[in-house]
Amino acid sequence: MKIPYFPGCTLKTTAKNFEISALEVSKVLDIELIELPKWNCCGTVTSLTSDDLMHHLAPIRDLIRVEEMNESGLVDNEFRVVALCTMCFNVLKRSNQRIKERPDEFKKLNDFMYLEKDYQGKVEVIHYMELLRDIDFSKVSEKVKKPLKGLKVSPYYGCLMLRPKEVGIDDPESPTIQGDLLSSIGAEVIDNPFKTRCCGSYQTVRDKYAVAELAYDIITRARKNGAEMITSSCPLCLFNLADRQKEVMERHPEFEPMPVLYFTQLMALAFGLDEKYFGFEDNFIDPRPLLREKGLLK
Repeated sequence: MKIPYFPGCTLKTTAKNFEISALEVSKVLDIELIELPKWNCCGTVTSLTSDDLMHHLAPIRDLIRVEEMNESGLVDNEFRVVALCTMCFNVLKRSNQRIKERPDEFKKLNDFMYLEKDYQGKVEVIHYMELLRDIDFSKVSEKVKKPLKGLKVSPYYGCLMLRPKEVGIDDPESPTIQGDLLSSIGAEVIDNPFKTRCCGSYQTVRDKYAVAELAYDIITRARKNGAEMITSSCPLCLFNLADRQKEVMERHPEFEPMPVLYFTQLMALAFGLDEKYFGFEDNFIDPRPLLREKGLLK
């Protein structure tokens, strides 16, 4: 399967371990993620202002690239575009939905980008986890060479994968998709009532200690339920839950650090891939001692 893939800025910088692990995992599943030519930043945050169309130019321009990929033969009648980063997914999908529902805005954006080919509105934005669900998690399970038996993992969803409801990929109140995926690779899924609580998002720039308190609550609750690590699909959530543990430890000396990983890193481990595709060395809290203790890593 060849499918257009939007990486986004973070996966080329601070979240390289997310992209590297996802690309290799995809190969095992016979999925070829074809990076969009000439992609640009998704715009980062969706504008909710009713008359602010400028913030939707960037994501719609990326969707034009998907239609061009079909015209040039890079992909064959495949108008879905996959995003790994939850923030990018949310922004691309919301802008796409918005202009499809508002023909006047659709025309204005195409007129403004007069040097581009008109966007035809053919594209569907999906998250990578949706793609795996559509393939069927049983197919993921078939590729597992090293089941993550005994590893207690708490899936964290945050906001943007689930909200607003018309954009979300699962029940916003009680999601299971990430837990189902982790179960398919042999992990023991640990529920956390704070799994959908906001991580603090970009407040991490203005007030890192406020975000650290949110991280403390989320991680502490996961640990009380028995979790040994947390997984995420959002680079910003992961930063707030992982890197902000430094500030958590300043405020709460009794706090014990917990590894926070991208779900694709655990898939790469379960698939028995080469360690260079795990990217564990880039995780703020090194998960390797725990994985060695569990007998899952040499």
